[in-house]
Amino acid sequence: MNLTLGWLLLLSVSVGVWSVPIDRNADNQEAKAEVPEENVDTGLYYDRYLREVIEVLETDPHFREKLQTANTEDIKNGRLSKELDLVGHHVRTRLDELKRQEVSRLRMLLKAKLDSTNTQSLQMDHASLLKQFEHLDPHNQNTFEAKDLELLITTATKDLENYDAERHEEFKRYEMLKEHERREYLKGLDQEKREREEKRMQELKDKHRQHPKVNAPGSVAQLREVWEETDGLDPQEFNPKTFFKLHDTNEDGVLDEQELEALFTKELEKVYDAKNEEDDMMEMEEERLRMREHVMKNVDVNKDRLVTMEEFIKSTEKKEFSNPKEWETLETSPVYTEEELQRFEVELRDREEELKRKAENLRQQQELLKERGKALEAQRKEYQQAVLEMSQRQKEQQAADGQPPAGPNGELQFQPEAPKVEDKAEHQAEVQNSLPAEPPQNLPLT
Repeated sequence: MNLTLGWLLLLSVSVGVWSVPIDRNADNQEAKAEVPEENVDTGLYYDRYLREVIEVLETDPHFREKLQTANTEDIKNGRLSKELDLVGHHVRTRLDELKRQEVSRLRMLLKAKLDSTNTQSLQMDHASLLKQFEHLDPHNQNTFEAKDLELLITTATKDLENYDAERHEEFKRYEMLKEHERREYLKGLDQEKREREEKRMQELKDKHRQHPKVNAPGSVAQLREVWEETDGLDPQEFNPKTFFKLHDTNEDGVLDEQELEALFTKELEKVYDAKNEEDDMMEMEEERLRMREHVMKNVDVNKDRLVTMEEFIKSTEKKEFSNPKEWETLETSPVYTEEELQRFEVELRDREEELKRKAENLRQQQELLKERGKALEAQRKEYQQAVLEMSQRQKEQQAADGQPPAGPNGELQFQPEAPKVEDKAEHQAEVQNSLPAEPPQNLPLT
């Protein structure tokens, strides 16, 4: 991933997934194998469309060359989008197809949303509704133009810049829900069991806090620990430039957010262990995000969410690099207040009541459907009985009138009339008279 492409997409750096540091202590150093990059979901609702567009554009040599030589401002202000006019025909054709697929997907999302809200619209204006999606041009739904690329870049940039804040808010709600469930669980216990559980929970909390000191992320102590324990090098020979190159794992000349977060694994392992009941892995990922934001705030001068060699070296020359403030882990920094928890619980109760009302409406509708089904079944049986009775009366009437019986579909069924006895005798006599006379039997021979 080159610098500008990394800023453009932030695909592998903006989602906070952690990477396992490379083990450089292997006895047999083998050549680095080509490993396909993991497709990390950006969390954007148009993530797949974003990926596919960039993958197609990268197949064009001209566009890829321009991308590698462009700076972040060229990407941010949309100048790079103008290069779309120079890509190959097969690339434009594929981009047109991707856009049509995306428009079709968005239409399905809109229809599902309208159906879920019981919004009836006989003539749906898709063009107007598509305007709420900012990552493509809704006025042109068939071809992918330079404006589409510009909108895709600017929208993805804006959305990804807000992604960390959304993750923090999501984690806060997770913690409040966990505390709410804990309190509700204790309410359901008698006094003796509740006291016993409260004691056990407090012991787990105290055990979690008993961990080694966590070095401030990005400090000389933290980096030297990685240098020694992960890289297997002498801490007294720590060299920032060499360190940078060792951990620029894809060798693109920058440390992206994913590569930075990999540096914090050793610190996080001091506090969290998936095998321990007292350690929450969701909290570990929040801690990792906080560490990465701390380093970016102090090191990323131009705020492009990437750390260059120059930025990294300058950060090691600051006073905070050698004498940082003590790092405060999550257990010392509450993520919500009691007032926020109370508002959250009110919201939960309101949602629960709403779900109950919907469940009751569904139950009533189900009962109504059952009753209608029973009524329809009764009507069907009445109809069948009426048909049978009418058919029976029709047969009886035909028998009384001497008419031939009716078939299953109401057609008349005629039967050949049996001949009378006299007519039969006369017929046999006529047949006998029409036969030739038999020659005399047993004549004497001459």
